[in-house]
Amino acid sequence: MTRMLVSVTGPDEAAIARDGGADLIELAEADPVALRATAARLAGWRDLGASAASLAAAAPLLAAGAAWVRVPATEPSVPQGARVIGVLFADRAPDFGVLPALAAAGFAGVMLDTAEKGRGRLLSLCDLPTLARFVALCRAARLSCGFAGGLEPPDVPRLLRLAPDLLGFRGALCAGGRLSGARVRLIRALIPRSDPPSPVAPAAAGPDRVFVHGLTLPASIGAYVHERGARQRLRFDVTVELAPRSAAPPRDMRDVYSYDLISDGIRMLVAAGHVDLVETLAERVAALLLEDARVQAAEIKVTKLGTGAGRVGVAIRRERGA
Repeated sequence: MTRMLVSVTGPDEAAIARDGGADLIELAEADPVALRATAARLAGWRDLGASAASLAAAAPLLAAGAAWVRVPATEPSVPQGARVIGVLFADRAPDFGVLPALAAAGFAGVMLDTAEKGRGRLLSLCDLPTLARFVALCRAARLSCGFAGGLEPPDVPRLLRLAPDLLGFRGALCAGGRLSGARVRLIRALIPRSDPPSPVAPAAAGPDRVFVHGLTLPASIGAYVHERGARQRLRFDVTVELAPRSAAPPRDMRDVYSYDLISDGIRMLVAAGHVDLVETLAERVAALLLEDARVQAAEIKVTKLGTGAGRVGVAIRRERGA
């Protein structure tokens, strides 16, 4: 289950985050006095942490009762028993090869964030295959993992597919520089809880279709020996048919199936390695899309471009339960 981390500036914002449904609250640029005041305002909230510039700055926060502290992942070791989350920065060429060393040094987890907010959001700096690799490497090192860095509501369903432990938010939750309860609740609604889902209102509209047409990617594809290690251009034309929904106009990202889920999924499958047959790749795309309960059918057309024999490929349609 992915949990929602909210960064706050003090007791008042912490109360807004708690009331909006945050799983974890982090006091930014904290000191022990502010941490104790925030803890008092939250009255027994267990998951109050803090961010700090270094492990030396983290020590008094841990002593003051912080459940964890986030620090840049440059410390040589973590004191035994201290729960410290390391931070790698997507805008500073992070080396994922350090993850096993961080685990050995005693870090409990690692988050991928951005250091300088003006240099781009996480998803403008890293593509989904890169983020998926980060998650896999954290799992292999037995580290918890999370993402932050300018995340917005449309990013949430895309990142949930990777099953990180945490998604961290600040800017998307603010209006006029201050935390907004309505924005906290919107993000909260996009991140499923472990509780049983609420009953769905009866559908009154026919099925919607969401499509991505003309997505062209270089891929390692082909059954011939000479095609291994080479890159060929593939064009993807994909349409998904969704389960009927309420006839009411969509309010926000909670009510839509994002076309980013289609393109992200295709990019991840292409990045996974060589595939002999376009038929196999088309089937994998269909299977991935049908993992989402909202998708009732998927039409996938994969075209090989520049083969010298015109445009060749395959088109399939797969339905839920078929």
